[in-house]
Amino acid sequence: MRILLLADIHSNWPALEAIQEPFDVCLCLGDLVDYGTDPVPCVEWIRQKASAAVRGNHDHAVAQRIPSRRSTGLGRIASAARPVHWQVLTPSQLSFLGRLPVTRRMELDDRSFYLVHATPRDPLDEYLKNDAAGWQARLDGIEADFVCVGHTHQPFCLELERTLVINPGSVGQPRDGDPRAAYCLIDNGKVHLRRVEYDIERTLNQMRQCGIPDDAFEVAAHFLRTGGRMLPRESQLMNGTSAAADDED
Repeated sequence: MRILLLADIHSNWPALEAIQEPFDVCLCLGDLVDYGTDPVPCVEWIRQKASAAVRGNHDHAVAQRIPSRRSTGLGRIASAARPVHWQVLTPSQLSFLGRLPVTRRMELDDRSFYLVHATPRDPLDEYLKNDAAGWQARLDGIEADFVCVGHTHQPFCLELERTLVINPGSVGQPRDGDPRAAYCLIDNGKVHLRRVEYDIERTLNQMRQCGIPDDAFEVAAHFLRTGGRMLPRESQLMNGTSAAADDED
């Protein structure tokens, strides 16, 4: 069985469209929307092709019409892009985002899976990177062969005692210095972290056409083109796992 893992699409349709991987099952780990400005095809692709999906913090914010709280860095991009979502997403699409579960357990190919956007302790917001001790502590009581997560926008595969923790990275807004769309394929139990190039300028042109203000566009363009490097004046918002970045991850 070929299982496609996707996370953090963030309304970047050219990035999602570039993933042409054949699969038997698709699992989505949240944050279908926000930051980008083309949410409709992204939401519809997941609705039609994903076997299971969980809610991310940005899915929740868009569905609940929560304004972005920050005016710089990532928050500036979200505050500019979020109103576009409320204009173009239908009530049905917003309801789909808001009703996604925050965790999901399932069996596939005689293996157990636990899906969550952030961590089991805090499904929407906790920011935990490739940290074996941290993940071991948060998996207390979680029985699964695979724990599949997103949120950090940085891919990793972490082997613990009885569990593989997999973060496929971000489809639509990578933050590991590689601007290519990131995803994961589990092929008969073997994990493959993969990347694919996409037309970043097409994504940015679509943002321009939506009327994104120049200051937000400048940050978004630099971020997408560099794979997550902030402009110097914004870099303090992306200092590791600091709380300053967490509410807009």
